[in-house]
Amino acid sequence: MRAIGNFLWFILGGVVMGLAWWLAGLLAFISIIGIPWGKACFVIGTFTFFPFGKQAISRRELTGRDDVGTGALGLLGNVLWFVFAGVWLAIGHVMAAVANFVTIIGIPFAIQHLKLAGIALAPIGQTVVSNEVADAARRDGARVQVDKLRR
Repeated sequence: MRAIGNFLWFILGGVVMGLAWWLAGLLAFISIIGIPWGKACFVIGTFTFFPFGKQAISRRELTGRDDVGTGALGLLGNVLWFVFAGVWLAIGHVMAAVANFVTIIGIPFAIQHLKLAGIALAPIGQTVVSNEVADAARRDGARVQVDKLRR
C-alpha cells in the first residue's frame, strides 16, 4: 500500500515540492554559511518525494538527548530558516494541500502536505525515519517518562 501511495504521490505533485526543497538546498549550499540548512533540505526533499511509510521526528525524541540542532543553536537556525525559506516552502505545501482537499481521493495527500508544511517551518533538529522506528522511539520515550513518574 505504501508503494502505491508513494507512486501516486510522486506523479501527482510530490515531485514538484521535492524539487522545491532541493532548489532551496542548492541555494543554501551556494551561500556556504547555509550548508547545514542545505543538508536538511536535501534530506527533507528526498522525504517529500516518497513520504508514505516514513516520518520526520525530533532527534531529541529519537535519541533521548540533545545535540546542536535540538538546542539553542537549532532554535536560532530554525528562526533564520523560517524567515528566508521556510515560510515559502510551507506556503507551497499548504497550496498543494488545498488543491488536494478538493478531490476525495486527494485527502490523504493533502494531509501529508500539511505535515510537510509543518516540517518546512522548522526542519533543523528533525530526522526522517521509518514509521516503525518513530513508533519505537515514542514508546521508549513514554516508558522513560512513566519510569520517572513512578520514582
